Amino acid sequence: MPFFENKEGVQLFYQEWGTGNPVVFVSGWSLSSRMWDYQRIFLSNQGLRCIAYDRRGHGRSDEPGKGYDFDTLADDLAALIEYLNLRNVTLVCHSMGGGEVIRYLTRHGSDRIDRAVLIAAIVPFLMKTEDNPNGIPKEVADRVRETWKRDFPTWLIENELPYLDSPKTTAMGEWTRWDMLQTSLKAVIECNKQIIETDFREEMRSINVRTLIIHGDKDRSIPVEISGQKSAMLLSKSKFTLYNDAPHGLYITHSDRINKDILTFINDIQI
Repeated sequence: MPFFENKEGVQLFYQEWGTGNPVVFVSGWSLSSRMWDYQRIFLSNQGLRCIAYDRRGHGRSDEPGKGYDFDTLADDLAALIEYLNLRNVTLVCHSMGGGEVIRYLTRHGSDRIDRAVLIAAIVPFLMKTEDNPNGIPKEVADRVRETWKRDFPTWLIENELPYLDSPKTTAMGEWTRWDMLQTSLKAVIECNKQIIETDFREEMRSINVRTLIIHGDKDRSIPVEISGQKSAMLLSKSKFTLYNDAPHGLYITHSDRINKDILTFINDIQI
């Protein structure tokens, strides 16, 4: 299996399907690169080189027990792009991956990047503060993380239905939970803390990469009102697309539409 090594000596798993201009997929919180299988199958058959990797502590990558801040995670993404010497890259991310993409662009620049796609992304800022009154209270997030320290699998079962907006457990939901359970619990907890508490608002104003923002109006994990809609106001070259009746797991529930929208965005010279 292919691995690359970052400057710390951490071995990170990656996988390539197809040839052509590169599309790099950045996974959501506690998920591995497997989450993108149904996007990569489609896009690699459309003449694109689809590359996905497992974040540190996730999937088949090393678990160094540290480095779950967005600076380090963005450096891991940069290490992959540099290792493969990629140019004209389309970055596609879900949920937590939005933080890595934004931090990559502000930390490493956009010389290698043509465009980005933010799907149900956590940016710009999730925590409730005086200037972000509709955010998630820190004490609520802290309590949820405490439950994970005792029983993460049960929490995943209880949250599968809202994740997919489904009245019953599905095979895809079970597959997703299985993937999440391969993730280090330390990574699960530390990444979530960074997700809630990191403020991307100011740095997003400086990004001039063309960006497609996709979000569902039934996203109960990352409500569109505090994320996608606000991101569209901060990113100067963005297009915002609202999916009606779509939950946080819309890459599963609305995969056909997402696949076509990504392909159209890649093939379109302008937004």
